[in-house]
Amino acid sequence: MASTRLRLRVVPGAAKPGLIGRYGDAWKLRVAAPPEGGAANEAVVDLVARTLGVPPRMVSVVSGFASRDKIVEVDGLGADETEVRLASAERKDQ
Repeated sequence: MASTRLRLRVVPGAAKPGLIGRYGDAWKLRVAAPPEGGAANEAVVDLVARTLGVPPRMVSVVSGFASRDKIVEVDGLGADETEVRLASAERKDQ
């Protein structure tokens, strides 16, 4: 099964959650959850899963648990398909 890792820059506690767009070689996104008790990490997993159209169990934070810069792994999608879905979602949010 294919999997890919995404670099993310996360803005926790945002009034309007969603995918913002590219941030260097990462994707920037906002989540409403505060950066306390893992709430923001859970929100990141939910937002990435929803954006990519996969179940949340297929997305996991693998690095940056207490940082704005995170790496998440997405099972079941290759890198090319992941980029296509994120770029499509970015266009819809604007």
